[in-house]
Amino acid sequence: MKYLTNLSTDPHWNMAFDEFILEQFPLDEPVFYLWQNRPSVIIGFNQNAYAEVNLDYLAKKDIVLARRVTGGGAVYHDLNNLNYTIVGRSRDLDRDYPEYLHFVVNALRQLGVAAEQSGRNDILVDGRKCSGYAKRVWKNRLMVHGTLMFDVDLAELTAALAVPGSKLSAAGVASVRSRVANLSEQLAVPISVEDFVAHLASHFGDALGCTPYDYTEADCAAIASLRAERFGNPGWNFGASPACSVANVRKFPTGLLEAHFDLRGGRISGLRIFGDYFFERPTEDFCALLEGCPYDRKTIAGRLQTVATGAFFSGISPDDLLSLFF
Repeated sequence: MKYLTNLSTDPHWNMAFDEFILEQFPLDEPVFYLWQNRPSVIIGFNQNAYAEVNLDYLAKKDIVLARRVTGGGAVYHDLNNLNYTIVGRSRDLDRDYPEYLHFVVNALRQLGVAAEQSGRNDILVDGRKCSGYAKRVWKNRLMVHGTLMFDVDLAELTAALAVPGSKLSAAGVASVRSRVANLSEQLAVPISVEDFVAHLASHFGDALGCTPYDYTEADCAAIASLRAERFGNPGWNFGASPACSVANVRKFPTGLLEAHFDLRGGRISGLRIFGDYFFERPTEDFCALLEGCPYDRKTIAGRLQTVATGAFFSGISPDDLLSLFF
């Protein structure tokens, strides 16, 4: 087995790295690597970003949203979370990947953590989730990747994955929220996250006979291309979300407004607004101005600044009206 070094903390690069290794890297033997992300939320392939993530909170705290190519639920990453990936021929890993996961559990047990595998692709300690993993098959290759929560900021995790209270009906796969635990709380002897990374690398190296491998400039160029064209593209991270419907109600001093719209490919569709407000121009004309607008706060705010909102909704400013959509 080859051991790759990936020092990037850019979530979009790391999603592209996984994709490149799975689909383009020469696999004369399986490969293994550890990696970390800056604060980010990683959603599953079939998930709806709007139903899973507090997007306003992510924007406020500069937390990155990224979509991975495997299934499962939304997870929060920061630099105190460690991720691992194993890629190999599926005829090998179909048989062997459960055993590889045993190596993860055994590495944790060496540190005094009473870790055990669960039936739902999780590793548990005292009944709480400290690791989740997923897999993807591509042709005759299989990728298994997972998380190891070492000392993740659980307050940030909770806030980032707390969807605001709009009435949203979404297609797609919703996350199964689990009780979580940090591994740092379970260690027999406290260590740093850097020592934890070194321990995992050493354990896998010994257990799997890993030999180091340095990828080439051509490899890096291919990964950068994947990042630019797909994994760093909002059309992938947001637009891949399944269609959903949103209904919000806001009470303003000059009247009540109720907005209903669909999100298709990350864009507003079929906007309708009801209420007891006063107006000078037809509401249908306002709705037409937002048809097809990307559903993110900055873009909608910019478009509202170009509209005489008071003519459509008496006494309501663009900033106030923005709250009707989030």
